[in-house]
Amino acid sequence: MDESRLTIWAGVEASVVRIGERYVDQVRLTGHHEREEDVDRLAALGIQAVRYPVLWERVAPTGIASADWSWTDKRLDRLRALHVEPIVTLLHHGSGPSYTDLFDPEFAQKLAQFARAVAKRYPWVRYYTPVNEPLTTARFSALYGHWYPHERRDASFVRALLTQVAAIARAMEAIREETPEAQLITTEDLGKTRSTTRLAYQAAHENARRWSSIDLLCGRFDRNVAMCSWFDDLGFAIDKRALARYRSTPRSEEHTSELQSH
Repeated sequence: MDESRLTIWAGVEASVVRIGERYVDQVRLTGHHEREEDVDRLAALGIQAVRYPVLWERVAPTGIASADWSWTDKRLDRLRALHVEPIVTLLHHGSGPSYTDLFDPEFAQKLAQFARAVAKRYPWVRYYTPVNEPLTTARFSALYGHWYPHERRDASFVRALLTQVAAIARAMEAIREETPEAQLITTEDLGKTRSTTRLAYQAAHENARRWSSIDLLCGRFDRNVAMCSWFDDLGFAIDKRALARYRSTPRSEEHTSELQSH
């Protein structure tokens, strides 16, 4: 990508969400899985980069040893031939394959293993989104109960969020061991909540909470006093030692949205 000028990016909606024991794959639902010409159509729009799925649940549903790379090989090779940079997404509003979930203590390690396999197979890929919108996924999976594991508790939300943020950091570490110049493109829903006067307390809570994943990745969570206190009350004290497990720092002042994990 030419970083000296404004670039146009695109994305393929690629959620694989688990509802009960059923997986809903939007890549198949939209027909994109079968339409190879979609990649050429994206390139014809004049875009320079596209967020593209190399999803854990689709590639390695039963483990790395039995991974099927055939679909992603074709699509990424075509993007490369068309000079469109893929921003590879590994997990998009999901909880991973059936052998893990957002409460699995080995979730971050397992995603990192998959991330390393992706980086080895595609050493030319520079941009990654290991986990799309971790805070949003934590809300829908562990606070609202819509997605697996269908929890509706504040503590479950915090646990799911911390699991995903740690997975981002570990995945980028694994990727950079294979591709040192790889960069993290992080995404999140930062929508602001407004309310009536009677519900101002809830709006204030949600407006503080919306920064949690970014604050953790940037090593700034301790500056969010309201969230620090809330996490602590729920049994998730984030001290400086704990913060180091989640923290990432900008690669340079010019690329504040492209975060490098330590």
